[in-house]
Amino acid sequence: MSKKIKVLTLGDHPLSPSGVGSQTKYVCEALLQSGKFEIISLGGALKHHNYNPITIDPYGELWKIIPVDGYGTQEMVRSVVRNQKPDIIWIMTDPRFWNWLWIIENELRSLCPIVYYHVWDNYPYPMFNRNFYLSNDHIVSISKLTDDIVRNVAPEVPATYIPHAVDNSVFISLTKQQRQELRKEVLDPKDQDKFIIFWNNRNARRKQSGTLIWWFKEWLDKRDLHDKAQLIMHTDPKDPNGQDLIHIADHLELNKGQIMFSTAKVPSGEMGAFYHLADVTVNISDAEGFGLATLESLSCGTPIIATMTGGLQEQLLGDGEQFGVPLFPTSKAIIGSQNVPYIYEDRLNKDHFISALNNIYDIGLDARLEMGAKGRQHVMKNYHFGDFKKKWAEFMLKVHEEEGSWDTRKKRSTITFKEVA
Repeated sequence: MSKKIKVLTLGDHPLSPSGVGSQTKYVCEALLQSGKFEIISLGGALKHHNYNPITIDPYGELWKIIPVDGYGTQEMVRSVVRNQKPDIIWIMTDPRFWNWLWIIENELRSLCPIVYYHVWDNYPYPMFNRNFYLSNDHIVSISKLTDDIVRNVAPEVPATYIPHAVDNSVFISLTKQQRQELRKEVLDPKDQDKFIIFWNNRNARRKQSGTLIWWFKEWLDKRDLHDKAQLIMHTDPKDPNGQDLIHIADHLELNKGQIMFSTAKVPSGEMGAFYHLADVTVNISDAEGFGLATLESLSCGTPIIATMTGGLQEQLLGDGEQFGVPLFPTSKAIIGSQNVPYIYEDRLNKDHFISALNNIYDIGLDARLEMGAKGRQHVMKNYHFGDFKKKWAEFMLKVHEEEGSWDTRKKRSTITFKEVA
């Protein structure tokens, strides 16, 4: 049997429920299922009960996960690289989390290439990321927006577009009758005929969770729908990074079934039921790298209402069709921090959101299902899970063939010498 290509992944723990974690898991599984790779993952961004390495069934020793705090340290990466001799280092998430790693890129890239699966939310072109981009052998972008940014900020770095995907065999579409039977099975009789809005996100500032509740209340008041519509929010309403959503709901007197909070951790195989119960899935984030919940919703044949920001843009529109109601920003504020000096924050207009709810409510169930069915076709054409896995396996094989590793590595250095007059 030929020697397998060893990949070291750094990022969120592949078994964590975060978007970065789930996509890392999908990439790892794609490589392992090709039969040509083995993987060591430093699993971070998670509170661990112990730090013992684990193996993942059914791959056994071919996939080991080492729990780490944060995303690891320079010394930890040095140790793993020297002892395990990976052929490729693969990293993912926002670049501000990798500055410590790119500081030692010269010594790492002399041994094996670095592939960066890049997440970035918005324009203007982040020229402050240029040195980060130059510290990689190849950048793969999660969205068309991110891909455009990379090609303009650091055009000399090889770039590839491979968007996120969800398992289309898990997030399946149901018929109208099957959806109605599911409602009868799991919902209280008084809720079975309600118009259901689903929101599946982390309760954090940019997700606009409190804004959603406030605007939802105003929509209910204007349309007199307090006993005919329901908002289901799958989130932690007491997340310290977000607002106290229970307090907001109580303050607005939305405590008579208008809002339901789903707080239990739900296996991905069961998440589809939420989308099948819903008439529409909503995302009004002011910044969104991709937005997996909306992709899951479309894969289940449920239309979406979402901000035209980041990766959400390419989910909403395609081939002259729209798969829900797009919310175009009415203003773009430049915000920033010491690490991210500038980036657009896409802000919505309340009246536009209420109009979108009216639109999707008034067209009726059959039209919503038709719109959702087209969304499912859009997902199968442009975000097919099988294509995602095939592209990643072929891409990583190409990287290994072209870049080499260790004895076959094309030695690289970003150090330049200039004559000083």
